[in-house]
Amino acid sequence: RSDLWNCMRQLKLVRNMRAQNDPWFAEYLLRIGNGTEETNDDGEILLPTSICVPNKMDDNGLDRLIDNIYQTGNASLKDRKYITSRAILSTRNDCVDKINLKMIDRFQGEEMVYHSFDSVEDDPHNYYPPEFLNTLTPNGLPPHMLKLKINCPIILLRNIDPANGLYNGTRLVVRGFQKNTIDAEIVVGQHSGIRVFLPRIPLCPSDDDMFPFNFKVPSQAQFCNDNKQITRSDDTKCWGLSA
Repeated sequence: RSDLWNCMRQLKLVRNMRAQNDPWFAEYLLRIGNGTEETNDDGEILLPTSICVPNKMDDNGLDRLIDNIYQTGNASLKDRKYITSRAILSTRNDCVDKINLKMIDRFQGEEMVYHSFDSVEDDPHNYYPPEFLNTLTPNGLPPHMLKLKINCPIILLRNIDPANGLYNGTRLVVRGFQKNTIDAEIVVGQHSGIRVFLPRIPLCPSDDDMFPFNFKVPSQAQFCNDNKQITRSDDTKCWGLSA
């Protein structure tokens, strides 16, 4: 634990801001919390249609969800305040990756694809070939392939330079590409408007016990035991659809 921990003050979120201005939503949450909301035979709660995007047979429900959150197809995607003021949340990493790819396709311009460089330390017999390692997506690391476009938002998931605004959770917008770096602009906080370069760096997953080896990565965004170590190299993860 850091020596600075004793200087920290923990803040708890105890007030639901939406419930203050939405009496129906406040009562709905209260019924769920008290266990009085109607459920089906499996104990599942039926969400009101007013807060759902209907999934019809003749269209793609995910596309309709994106259309409800982001007004794509106009200048709004180029507005950094607009694009970073909303997000789609998901409980699964594979859903996050699927939504990210769909959103990237909606941006105008040429795409840039970064690939990680996966390897295993102390593996002279090549028990873990790169083709296999590329298919793994451990907690805290994005997929092997990272697709980006100009003006798309990304979130930094490692502390690179906290003093200058590059820390875990920093939100940025892509402004340009290099072979091994991403040219980005910080869009939140006191460092908003500053242009930075995000290089490839080594990263490790948050769960050491997921594989029979330690997954170590030289960069990506969400993007070790005495066992084998994998090394992956890439950059940052877009949209902040958190994993």
